[in-house]
Amino acid sequence: MTDDADLRVAVLGVGMMGAYHAATVTSRVKGARVTVVNDFVATTADRVAARTPGARVVPDPFEAIRADDVDAVIIASPGKVHHEQVLACLDRQIPVLCEKPLTTQATTSYEVVQAEAEVGRSLVQVGFMRRFDPEYVQLRALIASGDLGNPLLMHCIHRNPTVPAHFDSQMMIEDSVVHEVDAIRFLLGEEVAAVTVIKPTATALAPEGFHDPMLVVLETVSGRVVTDEIFVRTGVGYEVRTEVVGENGSATIGLDQSVLTKTVGGRWGGRITAKFLERFDTAYHVELQRWVDAARAGTIDGPGAWDGYAASAVCAAGVRAVESGRREPVQLEPRPAGVPTPALGVSSP
Repeated sequence: MTDDADLRVAVLGVGMMGAYHAATVTSRVKGARVTVVNDFVATTADRVAARTPGARVVPDPFEAIRADDVDAVIIASPGKVHHEQVLACLDRQIPVLCEKPLTTQATTSYEVVQAEAEVGRSLVQVGFMRRFDPEYVQLRALIASGDLGNPLLMHCIHRNPTVPAHFDSQMMIEDSVVHEVDAIRFLLGEEVAAVTVIKPTATALAPEGFHDPMLVVLETVSGRVVTDEIFVRTGVGYEVRTEVVGENGSATIGLDQSVLTKTVGGRWGGRITAKFLERFDTAYHVELQRWVDAARAGTIDGPGAWDGYAASAVCAAGVRAVESGRREPVQLEPRPAGVPTPALGVSSP
């Protein structure tokens, strides 16, 4: 593509997340336009294409990837089809932004890592949008500055007001805790070595046999410990908080304290974010703009295939920990040559 041409994007899977991405690329991102829309539900694809100027529906996802008017792909389809769709993008050697999970199994995620290594350049970006959130960026810079001293502990909270009835304990690990897993690697710059899951008394809102809330304890390779409270049926709002405790101080993000009020009757407080799209809207926007800018140059700018694989491996250990009640080690395959190692540093939006 020429320097002044828009990046032509196919969006595969245009449910809530894919439709959001299509709208963001269309109305808020510079240098790109959606040309192809695909979804396994034809009426959904038609509806999104109708409100996306210049977009057409291609019913087959692999035909969409191979289309002449597609330079890059956003994958927001169900996780079970990510593996083949990402590999098809690599076969064509075009950049792809794949929503988490990279694939549904650590083994297939590693296959993506190997396939990309064979191509010889970074083309697969995984949608861990928290890396682009201003508060996470600021916290990472603070850790890297050394002002907190050596970070020793992290405490995370991940609460949803409600989830679908089928959202079980395994999905809590793979769809929710996965974000904290990547945040740990992003903030601390090292891999997770082991996972333990503690299962408190379940909320009355949880179906029989579901563990909600859970306390996930993650240990890094250097011995740092991270606690993550995952509670997805609070009925309150969407709350994501992270505290890093270092030798010289601590820092917390996600307090929802942009506006505090005091009112008649002695009431005080603020507003809790209702949904994740609202909380991380800026992060998604920055993520997409940086991905488009990089994709126009034939590469990516963000968490890559190895990051997706590492998160999958940690979550696999987390699911084992839910089932076994024991501390489960994380098993990572060798890192292929050329795949960068995690490192602390300042990332600017």
